[in-house]
Amino acid sequence: MSGVCYQHGLLQCSNGHRVYYELSGNPNGVPVLVIHGGPGAGLGSRYTEFFDLSAYHVIGFEQRGCGRSQPYLSLTHNTTQDLLADITRLRNYLGISRWLLFGGSWGTTLALLAAISEPETVSGLILRGIFLARQEDFEWFLAPNGGAAQIYPDAYQRFIGEIENPTNFATVLAHYSELFSKPDEHRRHQAAIRWYQWEEAIARVHSPGVQVQPESVPPLMLSLAVLEWHYIKNRCFISENEILQQAHRLAGIPGKIIHGRCDTVCKPQGAHVLHQYWPDSELLLIDGAGHSNAESAIAMALRAATHQFLLKR
Repeated sequence: MSGVCYQHGLLQCSNGHRVYYELSGNPNGVPVLVIHGGPGAGLGSRYTEFFDLSAYHVIGFEQRGCGRSQPYLSLTHNTTQDLLADITRLRNYLGISRWLLFGGSWGTTLALLAAISEPETVSGLILRGIFLARQEDFEWFLAPNGGAAQIYPDAYQRFIGEIENPTNFATVLAHYSELFSKPDEHRRHQAAIRWYQWEEAIARVHSPGVQVQPESVPPLMLSLAVLEWHYIKNRCFISENEILQQAHRLAGIPGKIIHGRCDTVCKPQGAHVLHQYWPDSELLLIDGAGHSNAESAIAMALRAATHQFLLKR
């Protein structure tokens, strides 16, 4: 849990899932829900650093199947709709009528869908690294002709090294589907390592990389790989272009869109087109920055955005 957490617990949700949540900051402050990425990435320990904890009531939760939520790595009843229902359940449990949604990467997808579904419960959106879950977004991340593969061909070669004929997105996804669906734990772990190393290689402009042995795969690495595969395989359980088609429901909700111009995990074009569909948003494309909120320029922009939200209230 974060070092400043004052309360945490497991919220009983549908179909046997229990979702971990924690509360930090000022209980009487501006409520903000932090929606982590992945899927499967978990909260991490640094997310409260983006907020003035004397002014914000920060709510963090870990999505189904990952982190401290139970059951770990469960794909049963683990869909976008289930996660959205969990968000509503958590808000009602905490007695919050409206809150700011703060999400990054896949967290922007969930935040946007939550705001579209229940706009009256959202006071604002601060989003980093927009992922609209379109076919072009999946291909940008995973396909041989995608943006990430073109910019990081060496790392991509390691990612697809076992695939006999990786001609397109479908063949790459099918290969990982075979590995993640089989009971061979060693091969499953090897696949999770390659998937995680691929994402780590492209997440920052200057990536330190990561090394790990199949016998000691950390839970975060496994949940990130398996849950990302599960959601991408199912097109994130939404229709093509669903977010943009429903973006009119965001009218009146203020938003800040922050996206690194050198982001190779999520297309910068997605941030630009979302801004065009959402007049109440502000767009900040950061030159020289990639995807990760650990990059200094991204982190500074996020802290500035939370400060500005307080000033505009």
